[in-house]
Amino acid sequence: MLSERQRLILNAIVDNYIHSAEPVGSRTISKREDIGFSSATIRNEMADLEELGYLEQPHTSAGRVPSTKGYRFYVDNLIKPHMLSELELSKLKQLFAERIHHFEKVIDYTAQILSHVTNYTAIVLGPEIFEHRLKHIQIVPLNETQAVAIVVTNTGRVENKLIDMPQGVRPQEIEKLVNLLNSKLSDVPLWQLRQRMYLEVAGEMRRHVEQYEEMLRILEESLQRKEGERVYLRGATKIMDQPEFRDVDKVKDILELLEQNDQLVHLFGPPSEGITVRIGQENQLDAMKECSIITTAYYIGGKPVGTVGILGPTRMEYSRVITVLNYLAEGLSRMLTSQFEK
Repeated sequence: MLSERQRLILNAIVDNYIHSAEPVGSRTISKREDIGFSSATIRNEMADLEELGYLEQPHTSAGRVPSTKGYRFYVDNLIKPHMLSELELSKLKQLFAERIHHFEKVIDYTAQILSHVTNYTAIVLGPEIFEHRLKHIQIVPLNETQAVAIVVTNTGRVENKLIDMPQGVRPQEIEKLVNLLNSKLSDVPLWQLRQRMYLEVAGEMRRHVEQYEEMLRILEESLQRKEGERVYLRGATKIMDQPEFRDVDKVKDILELLEQNDQLVHLFGPPSEGITVRIGQENQLDAMKECSIITTAYYIGGKPVGTVGILGPTRMEYSRVITVLNYLAEGLSRMLTSQFEK
């Protein structure tokens, strides 16, 4: 458990680093009016905080920066509520002043406003991603080279996709493939199909289905879906405005990930109640190890239907972003409920 002095010093270091993007030294902290300790005392406490894992020391600097553990303690215990400025409020209220009667436009405009206000990358997931589950799939050969894949969901939605068939595939193999797929993936949410296919189907196909690789390609092509109209992203390049991401090689993986809608769905996940903050190393994907993701749900008629979130550096203005997200999600929920609830 951190002492009150350590908490004050850690809070000051995180606040300073968030706003300066420069490693923080004891002399800098000692000049703050809210810190009444000498440089020597602060230096000793910083060494202890580093030993405890809350701070890190970059190789090229005598100063310290927060670690993932340090940010986590800061978010869970130290941040104070952010008071929205008049400018922030006026920008957010633009969304609720508009009378937009198309759901897709509302959500896209939400992402646009959110990115503009926070100056980070904003991502909003529409509800269709989470509502539709696989009921069954059929693959119907049309001729020797083509077939149609028919995906039926639990909500009655039917998607047809024309696929190319490899030479020499027998109808029995297609039937075996479809039976395997329906037995393993029935009732799986559509946004999880590709991941679950490789976890639960690919291994069994390798053992029991001839022309395994070609059949796997057919399967993946059959389940490929266009999520573009349900993943709304704005401000993708704003990450490059942050000093720590001006190295092109460092930001390249992040920008590539932002182009993969299935990965974004996994990152921002099904809607969950309240604010969720995932910091740095808490994110599973390597591209996100120096990023933080903050999300919350939005509702229609009291039912969580989608996710609104922010992606930025670990050196994020957490208090401000959390306040903006809460305000926007609550207003969006009221707006959607009044306009689209049936």
